Amino acid sequence: MKTDFSVSLAKMINEFSLETLYLPGEPEEILVSNAEVNRPGLQLAGHYEFFDSERVQIIGKSEESYLRELDEEGLDSCLDAFFSRKPPMVIISRKLEVPRKMRDYAEKYGVPLLRTEDSTSSFLSSLIAFLNVQLAPRITRHGVLVEVYGEGVLLLGESGVGKSETAIELVKRGHRLIADDAVELRRVSSKSVVGSSPENIRHFIELRGIGIINASRIFGAGAVKLTEKIDMIIKLEPWDADKVYDRMGLESEKTDILGIQIPSLTIPVKPGRNLAVIIEVAAMNNRQKKMGYNAAHDLLKKLGMADAIEGSDDSEGSVDVYK
Repeated sequence: MKTDFSVSLAKMINEFSLETLYLPGEPEEILVSNAEVNRPGLQLAGHYEFFDSERVQIIGKSEESYLRELDEEGLDSCLDAFFSRKPPMVIISRKLEVPRKMRDYAEKYGVPLLRTEDSTSSFLSSLIAFLNVQLAPRITRHGVLVEVYGEGVLLLGESGVGKSETAIELVKRGHRLIADDAVELRRVSSKSVVGSSPENIRHFIELRGIGIINASRIFGAGAVKLTEKIDMIIKLEPWDADKVYDRMGLESEKTDILGIQIPSLTIPVKPGRNLAVIIEVAAMNNRQKKMGYNAAHDLLKKLGMADAIEGSDDSEGSVDVYK
């Protein structure tokens, strides 16, 4: 599937230690914008009806064996038809020998030709995972992302509500910082959203009255992390005495991020509340819910009020804070 984002061939070469057999230009300028990959067995046999020329093409042992069995005229016809469609690149797996004519047709049509030592299946899975992350739909939101007891917690709220100060307290308590101020969110699968920090501000935190600090320098490398899956969202807001806040947790609120529903909470902020401890408990409680235990449901059953549980639905109360 073609996306609005792209990844350079230079990054792919560095990531997978690819051997370059032919490049029509600088690898930094050769871009891939399709996250899907293809093994062109049918195409080499002449079937191009559903061929997507924007996919990276992987030639493995089966394809190489087929090409070896062709006579000179058949090989010319096969390679000309294949390379004339100008795929973004062709990668040979298992460090297989490359026919001289393949290089000739790659040069003729300006198609990058590379080679890897990895087996075809192993390389395919690694490349698909890499492209899914690099080309994933993404948005950037104002907030703080921390890892608390293995749970990725995204803190949202208006400026000055205390997100960064809470993140510092969590880091001091042994948890890890992923991003402060700007969080880049990527939908890497149909069920997962991953958050990271823009590279130029990674591991920096702004604290009013102190200024900018580097969390990795002050607290050590173990206090930071590059990426983390978003397991829950906590929206911090100033305490409103007229607002009724959830005190039971029967219904799980959800927040929509890039089409994925993520469990979320709204926590009121006022002097005297220890937000770091509250967030730690929220993270542990969220993990228990994922494991099938809901404390509110358990309490109502023990009180003989099981009927109150019926009708509560985790899908209810869904909101989209980004609209």
